Parts: sequence; structure tokens; C-alpha cells
Amino acid sequence: MNCFHCCKADHSLSFKDKRSAHKRDNTFSAFIHSMSHKTGSSKQRRIAAEIRKFGKAKKTPNVFKYQELADATENFNPDCLVGEGGYGRVYKGYIEAVDQVVAVKQLDRSGNQGSREFFAEVLMLSLVQHQNLVNLIGYCADGDQRILVYEFMSNGSLENHFLDLPPDQEPLDWFTRMKIAGGAAKGLEYLHDVADPPVIYRDFKASNILLDAEFNPKLSDFGLAKLGPTGGKDHVSTRVMGTYGYCAPEYAMTGQLTKKSDVYSFGVVLLELITGRSAIDNSRPSEEQNLVTWAKPLLRDKKKFTMMADPLLEGQYPRKGLYQALAVAGMCLQEDADSRPFMVDVVTALEYLSSPVTDEKCSPITDEKGSDLSGPFVDSIRGQRINGKQEA
Repeated sequence: MNCFHCCKADHSLSFKDKRSAHKRDNTFSAFIHSMSHKTGSSKQRRIAAEIRKFGKAKKTPNVFKYQELADATENFNPDCLVGEGGYGRVYKGYIEAVDQVVAVKQLDRSGNQGSREFFAEVLMLSLVQHQNLVNLIGYCADGDQRILVYEFMSNGSLENHFLDLPPDQEPLDWFTRMKIAGGAAKGLEYLHDVADPPVIYRDFKASNILLDAEFNPKLSDFGLAKLGPTGGKDHVSTRVMGTYGYCAPEYAMTGQLTKKSDVYSFGVVLLELITGRSAIDNSRPSEEQNLVTWAKPLLRDKKKFTMMADPLLEGQYPRKGLYQALAVAGMCLQEDADSRPFMVDVVTALEYLSSPVTDEKCSPITDEKGSDLSGPFVDSIRGQRINGKQEA
């Protein structure tokens, strides 16, 4: 059976439908109150208190009944399934009350972890709003159901566009890759420097970067995101969570989460985009299974930079642009967290690299020894450092 709701794109709402939608009990404070007391979780009550402390939400998500979402997806018809993983399943659907094609994410109902991440997702996406963050349309918390409703992103996740491509799928070209990296960097920059309170994303990876029809990226899945640090602190102490291969080494060792932890994860994804390799690939020889471990020796030798380019690019990239992108990745992946750039600097770098300029226009960048490593932004980054450390 075809999922006819999934294909609906143009419906007009009657006055009655619109009035009904406006009557929804969808105030954010009501959600916080109900979720905090339903679960009895002290952790969730603390998060609710933080929301009240830090001010108004950017937007108030719709509250959907389970039956509305079942209707939108033809009772969660497998024909509407567009993705699944450890979190649960995602279906494409159409909701008449909001007149929108949506992605309906039905979370796994087993265990308390799913409820905590569901609550954090609604909380975080109500506090932030940016063109490079996925838009939360609403949620459902009927009984033990935990369902999130997002805008639909027609090109799926970034992971689906450079790993295990089917024969009939064209690989992303160089400038599309840099455009995706640049947009994702802007999303992180917003979370770190504009959002109030600031947000540390904590789970930046290719599968959490969604792409619209024009390959504009949006960060999704905020279940592990953390508010802060605030009050002059530079880190948040928390249980180590995230995805193996993307976690910053200092966070994995100490549990002290900083904005620079996200910067490291960004470096891993940028390296994935450049090389076409996954952060962890157990099908490769043992010395190549961890992308960062394989890449670090090559990043120290400019003569080997072209060896790191994704073979699917077939050499179609500006050589100096490749050098500069690898330099950005290398800086983000430095062991010393303080030596990594801030996301604002990474955004500047990638705006430069995502423009389709000729190889001659990609100006070489030199390090202290005069080696050609990256782009013009590196000098400004270095100018902010004192004795190899960046100012806070």
C-alpha cells in the first residue's frame, strides 16, 4: 500500500481546522510541568528549572495526539519509513493541522534513557532557532509514546551521501561538501556564541547532519546536548556520552565537556567529507580503521595531502583548497583543546573554501616555519593566541 499521506503537499485548512489547531494545549510551561512530574526524574526537574531560569523559549512546539501522527503516516506504514537506528524509527508524513510534510521520529520506548533524551530534545530545540538547526514542529507524549515531529529534509542525512553509495548515486562534489561543512559550522557557532544560554552539542556526527533539497545542512538530534557553561565556567562536567570516533580525547578521559569538544567532533566530520571515509570503519586494515589515527601522520606531510582526497572526487577539486581544508581539520583535531580554533574562525575559513574559485585564487597559508598549510584565516586565529593558547 502506498503511503498517500507522505506525498500530499498542497492542502488548504478550513477555518474550523485552524481554530482547532490554535486551541491545542501546547504551552511550553505545561510540557515542562507534565513531563517533570510524570517521570519523577530529578534530572528532568533540574532541566525544567534551568528553562525557567534562563527565560522564554524561542518557539512553542505543537502538542500532537498519537492518533494524529498515526493518521499522518498511515498508521506508521513501512512504506513511509525513511530511517531507523538505535533511537527508533523515522517516518515521512503529512499533518493536515499544520499543512506540512514532516518527519515523524518514533522513539524506542524501552528504558529511561529514551525519555530523558526526548525531553532534552524538546527543551533544546525550543530554546534555539537558526537556519542550520532542524526545526521542531511538535511532539507527542501520549501515555508511553515519545514522538518528535520535525520539518522534512528531503536529502536525508549526510552519512547517506558519502559512505557505501549505490551505483546510481552521484557522489557529492567538492564545493557541495564544503558548503555542507560551512553550514554545519554555522549551526555550531550559533549554539556556542549566540544561543542564550550557550549549548554544547555533544553528538556532532555525519548521521546527525540533515540535508534539504539544495543540500543545505541542519543539525538534528539534540538529545545529548548540554546547556552551558555559564557563570564564568569553561566546562560542564557530565557523564561521557556520544559516538565513538567523534569524541574529543580530553572529554572521553575527564568528562569535562567544553565548546572545544564540539570543535574536535567537527574536525572528524570535515575529515570524513574530504576523504570519503567513515570515522570508524572496521572493514579496513587495522591501521586504517580509526580515521583520525590514520590521518594524523599524513596531515604532517604536505606531499601526502592528495592521498587523502576521496577517490570519488576523481581529482576534481582545487589543490590548494584541499590543503586548506585539511589544515582546518588538522587544527580542529589538535590534542590540546585550547589550541583548537573557535567555531567563528572555522566558519570564516569554510566560507572562503566553499566558493568555487580557481586554484590560483586559493592563496597559500604558511605556519611559523613558512610551510604552506591552510588559508588566510589561520593568521587571524594565530593572532588570538598567547604562547600557543587561545584567549578565552
